[in-house]
Amino acid sequence: MGRRYVAGMKRVTLGSTGLRVSAQGLGCMGMSHGYGPADQAESLAVLRRALELGVTFWDTADYYANGANERLLATVLADHRAEVEIATKFGLVGGVTPSGGAQQVRGDPPYVRAACDASLRRLRVDVIDLYYQHRVDVSVPIEDTVGAMAELVDAGKVRHLGLSEATATELRRAHAVHPIAAVQSEWSLWSRDVEAAVVPACRELGVGFVPYSPLGRGFLTGQLTAIDSLPENDIRRAQPRLQAGVVDANRALVDVVRKVAAALGATPAQVALAWVHHRAAVWEVPVVPIPGTKRTRWLDQNVAAVELHLPADALERLDGLAERAAGDRHPQMGLTSAGDRP
Repeated sequence: MGRRYVAGMKRVTLGSTGLRVSAQGLGCMGMSHGYGPADQAESLAVLRRALELGVTFWDTADYYANGANERLLATVLADHRAEVEIATKFGLVGGVTPSGGAQQVRGDPPYVRAACDASLRRLRVDVIDLYYQHRVDVSVPIEDTVGAMAELVDAGKVRHLGLSEATATELRRAHAVHPIAAVQSEWSLWSRDVEAAVVPACRELGVGFVPYSPLGRGFLTGQLTAIDSLPENDIRRAQPRLQAGVVDANRALVDVVRKVAAALGATPAQVALAWVHHRAAVWEVPVVPIPGTKRTRWLDQNVAAVELHLPADALERLDGLAERAAGDRHPQMGLTSAGDRP
């Protein structure tokens, strides 16, 4: 079963704007979008259990199930707003492509303002704690987009600003307009490209980092054995690293994680998350991963990773895994990653 949660949840300050959040957050996308059928009752149980465990930093987006994920969170926020740091995102619009991505990215100021108002209505809150641009709209100067986001702060609709999948250059340009509290991008044992430029820029500017998919979309937990077993509407069916020809090589990485976990009396998921938490000390940057789950048992396991110490020999075995990962980290959709831009 791995380690069990015992201690109180730590708190972390993201960025220089004073945003205090739980040291581990909760990615809520999969409750409504991208990972097979939704189970509202179980998802609500996860959200309530998260509150009990002190996991109060919840991440959603207007794009997830066309707003349904925000409406799901609103059900719990109605009675617990003061306990939660709610983060949501704007910018992905249109239908979903066959490989799971959005058809369009928008960052024009009128859209920013309209998207914020719509999210506030769906969440049924007066203010959003952290408002991200979901993807950078390369057709609009980022200064214009962030300028509009800053107006939302001035209007009291948003407390702190963030960027998702931005390059280091885009982050610097945005931060010059208004302080950015956090950057959200993929960062895990098998995806470390952000360490080349984005994480150093966060350290330079005093910006926090929020890793999404810290468990490799579930693959690093060892629980995902065959892509054919996934529901037809599961976006992981399009993930390059899960395809025939490379998946066996990537399973070898998971075997390493399993062996480290067994030696520590932990689960592979706990080891993968503890490694991400460890990177905060390495880079001297506030790092708050947001593993997603639709099940309370996995939430309980994930939370225990905050207290898991990885000894030097374990870190040595884990640190080289990203170099051995086979396949791109995401489908080539043209809209998904800062890695697609210089």
